[in-house]
Amino acid sequence: MAVIKDLAQVNAELQEQKERVDAVDYKMITFSLGGKDYGVDIMNVKEIAKADKFTYVPNAASFVKGVYNLRGDIIPIIDLRAFFHLPLDRKEDGQENMLILRIEDRVYGTIVDKIDKVVGINSETIQPPHPIFGDINIKFISGVVEKQGDLYIILDVVRIFSQSKEEEKPRPAIMETAGSGGVYQAPQRAETPVIQQVSDNALSFVRESLEALRHFHASLVNESWLTKRFAEWAATHSDADVQLKNSTDADDFLASFDSPQTGTFWDDDYAGAVLNALPDLPSNNIQVWNIGCGKGCETYSFACILKQRYPGGRFKIWANDNDIMAIAQAPNQVFDLVDLPEYCRSFTVSGKNGYSFNQEIRDSIVFEYHDILNDNPLPALDFILARDILSFLPGQEQEKLIAIFTEKLKSRGMVILGRNEQLQGGEWLQMTTDPVSAYLRNS
Repeated sequence: MAVIKDLAQVNAELQEQKERVDAVDYKMITFSLGGKDYGVDIMNVKEIAKADKFTYVPNAASFVKGVYNLRGDIIPIIDLRAFFHLPLDRKEDGQENMLILRIEDRVYGTIVDKIDKVVGINSETIQPPHPIFGDINIKFISGVVEKQGDLYIILDVVRIFSQSKEEEKPRPAIMETAGSGGVYQAPQRAETPVIQQVSDNALSFVRESLEALRHFHASLVNESWLTKRFAEWAATHSDADVQLKNSTDADDFLASFDSPQTGTFWDDDYAGAVLNALPDLPSNNIQVWNIGCGKGCETYSFACILKQRYPGGRFKIWANDNDIMAIAQAPNQVFDLVDLPEYCRSFTVSGKNGYSFNQEIRDSIVFEYHDILNDNPLPALDFILARDILSFLPGQEQEKLIAIFTEKLKSRGMVILGRNEQLQGGEWLQMTTDPVSAYLRNS
């Protein structure tokens, strides 16, 4: 049975619809991309800009144009045409149109074809996205709306740049299609979120900066620490400050990397941790290689610990460094007693100028200038002490030195690395964790 409406009712409904359309409660910045019109919630738009010079990001995703200096803030630039796999429309003058977006507490630049205007609409007129717009991933569309004869696709930029772990999982997008009464199920492929891509690129920059500024080489030896430290660093620095701009930044970043008491005597706590890590040995003849010994404080500390752990042992320590001045000073060091930790004092003697280590300790140590990567006629070793050495060698040299460790160490011999360094592989058995990183040769 047909429903007949009188003219007054029709006019009232039309007036109500017009008032609903005219009641603006949502504004968007509109722009064109690949021949279609799009909109972005104005609340996410910080500003619009033009630029033609971007800093290249090595190993970045194809849609990452680079980074850009926006009045002192270094921001990542995402090319939305590349992100949505649309034809690229390069400008003859090289100038790109950019929407500068603020997503939560982060700022991003997005390249579009042409920025149009601000359009105000009533949010009730926004319709669900339809699969007809499937030339871009439908999960990144929050809706579509018609305004004065123009159809706009509204992008969900928060979702595009989301760090949500849920977004990392591949899942079907289930959308109710307007007027169809059915369900459209579009297969989706798993994509790495944009923020994760940018974060990976930022970490790559940090790796390169540490290598250039402080000769710190990222590798499996230190990757666990580096990833954790970068997360801490990024959480306490703005986008503009997350990169390492100078040596001071690099030193601040690496401040938590060094092992305790680098270049000085080990304190009682650290010495106790090392003492507890030392294994039982089958022989009283103990051979040790101390790499990067400096002026000898570390070497003397370890020698005193060995005497406590193996009181009847006869040990020899080959202490090497490529600092010839430090090596020259190491055998004849004289100290004030108050500067020596308690566990060392019983192995010292008083002299005219202060305290030095007794003859037994001094005779057990051979300080030599040596490039550790050259051949060294060392005997089979019980211990290798190499704190914070590997991480400051290039990758190939790290691998070479680890191979030397494997060759020189006795079965069940121990290598002691820096507190934030690790050895990978089945031939190594980790014995301790922070603050002492010690590994037995597992063969």
